[in-house]
Amino acid sequence: MSNYKPNDSKREEFRRYLERAGVLDALTKVLVMLYEEPEKPDDALEYIRKHLGGITDVTLKVESLEKTLEDVKAENRELKTKLAKLEISGDE
Repeated sequence: MSNYKPNDSKREEFRRYLERAGVLDALTKVLVMLYEEPEKPDDALEYIRKHLGGITDVTLKVESLEKTLEDVKAENRELKTKLAKLEISGDE
């Protein structure tokens, strides 16, 4: 019985790792897409491979766009600060 606990905690740790990495979400989405297919494909594994790659590409694109958005927000804050300083020095 004492050996069961470490295995259980390792499983839980691995599950949290998969969740943090987005694996569980991606697999769930692909499996839901397969479930909702009106015509089930002959090769379900190939369907999953094909669509999982697409989800991964979209995820990478979203992450890239989020990074770009943060960069633009930072630049916007910087430019607003510079503008405010110019307006103050122009009033003097």
